[in-house]
Amino acid sequence: MKILRTPDECFADLAGYDFEPHYVEIGDGEDGTLRVHYLDEGPSDADPVLLLHGEPSWAYLYRHMIGPIAEAGHRVIVPDQVGFGRSDKPAEQSDYSYARHVAWMSSLIFDALDLRDITFFGQDWGGLIGLRLVTAQPDRFARVAIANTGLPTGDRQPSEAFMNWQKFARESPVFPIGDIVNGGCLTEFPADVIAAYDAPFPDDSYKSGARAWPSHVCTSPDDPEAQPNREAWGVLAQFEKPFLCCFSDSDPVTAGADKPFRRMVPGAQNQAHVTIEGASHFLQEDKGPELAQVLIDFIAAD
Repeated sequence: MKILRTPDECFADLAGYDFEPHYVEIGDGEDGTLRVHYLDEGPSDADPVLLLHGEPSWAYLYRHMIGPIAEAGHRVIVPDQVGFGRSDKPAEQSDYSYARHVAWMSSLIFDALDLRDITFFGQDWGGLIGLRLVTAQPDRFARVAIANTGLPTGDRQPSEAFMNWQKFARESPVFPIGDIVNGGCLTEFPADVIAAYDAPFPDDSYKSGARAWPSHVCTSPDDPEAQPNREAWGVLAQFEKPFLCCFSDSDPVTAGADKPFRRMVPGAQNQAHVTIEGASHFLQEDKGPELAQVLIDFIAAD
């Protein structure tokens, strides 16, 4: 497996982002290793709040939330998924799969960091991967919150728009990461924020993970990860710890995707689920401080 590593100078002086990087080495799923980056803020002896990003963002997405959560007394862990941010980037789209992403994050969260009593928050692919971690080792998690995400099994026909997005991500000659994230927000980014989202990807060769990810969403019952996701739903159907949905009000991608979680997860019953108003898909950008307070209150209520 050929591995690319974004030069450190690409991350110098990013707008609103001055967090200290941390790294661990994990197996790449073949015979090599990957360096995975994560942020670790707040008191080191506090229970962790794990924030997972999705497509095609990186830990920068959580810059407005890390400070408030840490200042409330919590340890905040924000990984860069493999292929994103300061984490290593396998060079070929074929190097990536849903199962490998789950295995890579499992190696970081469970094996390297050995996190326990976790409050998990995931959005977009952060939810698709994080919920698989939750259902693989539920005893490690104290509570779960999700936003603008799902756990697809391929039993529903995907929209034509989504299938076009998969094709665009794989094949478009230009794949502008910063502009894509900006397009998923109601707020309009200044140029330095767009540049920060572009920073991990000096050229298109670094974007194989971002280009591959949309194609790993289960769109058919026969997809390789459809059955593991069904099994994960089976675990969630027995999950009694607090489970909060905090979806935004203006996300055309995941509108209504919270309903199965509210209906099927025991821990979601009688929760004060939240709708984040005035936010689109990347609600961390549109309403980051408000979302951080939702998580702080969620932890305090338990």
